[in-house]
Amino acid sequence: MTEVNIIEEEKGDVFVLKVEGRLDATSSPVTEKRIFDFIDAGKHKIVLDLEKVDYLSSAGMRLLLATTKKLKALDGQMVVCALSDMVMDVIEMAGFDHILNIQDDEKQAIGQFQS
Repeated sequence: MTEVNIIEEEKGDVFVLKVEGRLDATSSPVTEKRIFDFIDAGKHKIVLDLEKVDYLSSAGMRLLLATTKKLKALDGQMVVCALSDMVMDVIEMAGFDHILNIQDDEKQAIGQFQS
């Protein structure tokens, strides 16, 4: 059983989700449901802090894409930040670095919503 921990923080009108663990076929559907619950509750400015994610599978990639599409349809936005080199390599290989808004750290990610 893959365990993913999500720490939620509200920073003004931005909702920060710090994800810890592996985003794989087991954990991604559960994580996606939690994120979608937040979106359905009106949280449309989301920062996904992946600093403590040590593995990202294709299921994790689908989660990122589905969340981005859902928020875009609601005039919202997701910014991903603090990716490990391994996770960034996976995202770049898939070409997702052109789709996702990726920032170095949480402060820069939150700054994306100030415009």
